[in-house]
Amino acid sequence: MAYGILLAFLILDGLFLSVVILLQSGKGGGLAAMGGGAAATDGVMGGRQATTMLTRATWTSGTLFMVVALVLSIMSSNAQAPNSVIRPDLPATNPTPVLPGVDGGAAAPADAGTAPAGDAGGDTGGN
Repeated sequence: MAYGILLAFLILDGLFLSVVILLQSGKGGGLAAMGGGAAATDGVMGGRQATTMLTRATWTSGTLFMVVALVLSIMSSNAQAPNSVIRPDLPATNPTPVLPGVDGGAAAPADAGTAPAGDAGGDTGGN
């Protein structure tokens, strides 16, 4: 509930911040000078008061945006339980050893590692 309210506030604050930034006069005059060029300084949004008001609104809105974004980030990271690489939901099974010559295992042939009986490794030719 609070997350949704803060998210809606963040979106509205971002829109307000965008409008306030666009209304500020930069080097080219900005949107605040659209009210008639030099006559804009006589208007409500012209002159020193507008600059102070818009600057203050920008700083306030920007600060609120950053704080709410940080709070939402913390809230979203706390909402999810940390996931483990090891899956704890699988039941633990004991591995069965594979022994040669035992039924059920892949037994190696009995004579695979031994030399034939007539060739004992020596030279029996006699020459």
